[in-house]
Amino acid sequence: MKIKIRKAVKEDCPAMMELINELAVFEKAPEQVTVSFDHFVESGFGTNPVWWAFVAEVDEKVVGFALYYIRYSTWKGQRLYLEDLLVTESMRGQGIGHLLFDRLIEECKQKKFSGMMWQVLNWNEPAINFYKKYNANLDNQWTNGSLNF
Repeated sequence: MKIKIRKAVKEDCPAMMELINELAVFEKAPEQVTVSFDHFVESGFGTNPVWWAFVAEVDEKVVGFALYYIRYSTWKGQRLYLEDLLVTESMRGQGIGHLLFDRLIEECKQKKFSGMMWQVLNWNEPAINFYKKYNANLDNQWTNGSLNF
């Protein structure tokens, strides 16, 4: 099996949206995906993109992706914020997640970001164990806050 990691292009958006919906089902919140397809595409490939992504391909089929944006910390400067890292269920355990995560680390270094941040659900033990393999700092001191409009 040949795995190809590359920058996402606009034509990947339908496959990425399928994976986003798969993730929402896994996280037991499919009704929470309310972004329209057009808004998703415009946000990544319009005149002012706010997200970027890498995709993993096997046999020219997108089987995973890592979507990120740039976060600014007044203490640390620019940091990559990993919004989603997902490999379709049938392809997990093949090293695809590691390839995507390693590509993100490379992107951080190339762009001279001060680091990378993400969230992981406290019940998602496979993901937590994945990040622990990278000696990641998993901080349980902060409480997430949000407003919906």
